[in-house]
Amino acid sequence: MHLALIDWIIIVGFLLLTLYIGWRFKTKKGGTISDFFLGGRNLPWYVAGLSMVATTFAADTPLAVSEMVAQNGVSKNWLWWSFLSGGMLTVFFFARLWRRANIVTELEFIDIRYSGKPAKLLRGFKAIYLGVFMNGMIIGWVNLAFAALLETFFGIDSSTVLWYVFAAMIFAAAYSSLSGLLGVAITDTVQFFIAMVGTIILAWLVLSSPEVGGIDNLKSELPKSYFHLFPRVGDAGGLQVLSLSIGAFLTYVTVQWWASWYPGSEPGGGGYIAQRMMSAKTEQDAQKATLFFQIAHYCVRPWPWILVGLAAILLYDPHYSLSPEVAQQIETYKEAGMTEGEVMAQFGSDQQQEIEKQVKYSFQPQLGYVFAMRDYLPDGLRGLLLVAFLAAYLSTISTQLNMGASFLVNDLYMPFIAKDSSKNQVLSGRIATLLLMLVGILVTSVIDTIAGVWEFIIEAGAGLGAVLILRWYWWRINAWSEIAAMVAPFIGYFIGQILGEQLGAEFVENKGPYLFTVLFTTIAWLVTTYVTSAEPDEKIKSFYDRVKPEGAWGRFADPLVRTKNKQSLRWRLWCWVCGILLTYCTLFAMGSFLLHGNEWQLYAVLAAGGAIGLSFGLNRLKKWDQLT
Repeated sequence: MHLALIDWIIIVGFLLLTLYIGWRFKTKKGGTISDFFLGGRNLPWYVAGLSMVATTFAADTPLAVSEMVAQNGVSKNWLWWSFLSGGMLTVFFFARLWRRANIVTELEFIDIRYSGKPAKLLRGFKAIYLGVFMNGMIIGWVNLAFAALLETFFGIDSSTVLWYVFAAMIFAAAYSSLSGLLGVAITDTVQFFIAMVGTIILAWLVLSSPEVGGIDNLKSELPKSYFHLFPRVGDAGGLQVLSLSIGAFLTYVTVQWWASWYPGSEPGGGGYIAQRMMSAKTEQDAQKATLFFQIAHYCVRPWPWILVGLAAILLYDPHYSLSPEVAQQIETYKEAGMTEGEVMAQFGSDQQQEIEKQVKYSFQPQLGYVFAMRDYLPDGLRGLLLVAFLAAYLSTISTQLNMGASFLVNDLYMPFIAKDSSKNQVLSGRIATLLLMLVGILVTSVIDTIAGVWEFIIEAGAGLGAVLILRWYWWRINAWSEIAAMVAPFIGYFIGQILGEQLGAEFVENKGPYLFTVLFTTIAWLVTTYVTSAEPDEKIKSFYDRVKPEGAWGRFADPLVRTKNKQSLRWRLWCWVCGILLTYCTLFAMGSFLLHGNEWQLYAVLAAGGAIGLSFGLNRLKKWDQLT
């Protein structure tokens, strides 16, 4: 597809603006590592919060949501909506602690919390594992999604599309290495608004098109089950709605959000979320930024994507957009194991042009979002939405490069390699950024898909989350506890897979292997904790005096402070519950309203109740935070 002149003007203008921001907020050569990786710890809460939201809005997220909607309707979004409880835990229990710790990276926490060779081993290993391996995987995944967008939208040959992606990645590395986190965060803010405006406009154009005819017509054409907000527990009876066993449902809502480590939603905070919290002006700014992120992430961003995903079903699913005979033919060929190309070969050349999108959609439903962009955006707006996707891509890549570089410099180079860590800190950050860009390019060039790897990472991280949470609240946790919690899930995962094969499909459907891994890991790190020595008293006391956490700190806590902390914890739990109520009910109120449902008023009232309760709780917390 060719772009009009106005489209190119919009795209070039956006790129120039991004470069200007990078140059305008360029970190000076003599600046500190805190200036480069944390923006001088001076980000307002709204900039830090918007930067978090923009980073999670990658080029693949609208496509992924569109695919989930095509498979099981709106309710399948519960696969990621269920993470809200963990996010709210970060808001009220950890945000202020991350800022108060006064560290540069999340891995530096290891140095202030643990001691000795186990701490050095843990910090160095995680610097390489998170900074290089995990960053390379994330960058590779985002690059592949961006390549699929360019390939489908422009018809770029698959053999050359990666060169376009690499050019975009070099651009991201250029401005992120110039300005560090401050420029990245400011650019993220601009990119978020551009991305949201573009996706909202697309949703409005697609829904108002004659082929869709608005929400009411869409609801009359598609089965009602596509519009359900909640998954069905038990057998769905053939309905197009997410169907979960009771065990799987309880696992999602009660276990997975705290038990598993997964990039971007780490229990207790971590990754770029921790980086933004540590970059905020004050502890209050860190908490406000994280609360804003949770609400915007779950309530604001997804609905334009969901609406386009629903419309794409009507527009491109063979069962709704083709004759029953042709749709049945395509389904029969797929059931016979034919590939996309083999299915197309069964039809004549004239018919192929008419059904090409439907066949592609039946194999790759995420492409429905890209087809909608191609078919319903006029000149100018086409360039705007491409800029929106480019902005989403750049915000994610620049954050991953900056954060990964911070691990390599602050947690590997400076503690283990550099003889004089006070020199050339910013230069080291820029070199690390460029090295990570090369790693990302290499990973992207050798992988086809990492969906299976991501599933493995989530499953094999089961049980680690408990240690990441409790290390802030229990004095007995030591470096060996965290090491055991990192190693044990891999062993538990493979044992769980064997159990799954032995105990059958029902055990697997009820998340039996996952729950076994959580139990195995929990027992492993608890046993390790009690058979190894506690951290030295002076180390625990130093950490406690520095961070002043609530929880079980025994003799290290002042008795008067311990009494105050009990009251503080109660109000944090109150705020946590109210925050979850506010966010979920706002999410459902917006969805019900946009889908012309009848329950939005009830959800709005409940959301208002959550907001009032949260406001009351936050006012009470101010008193205790000032005392501690």
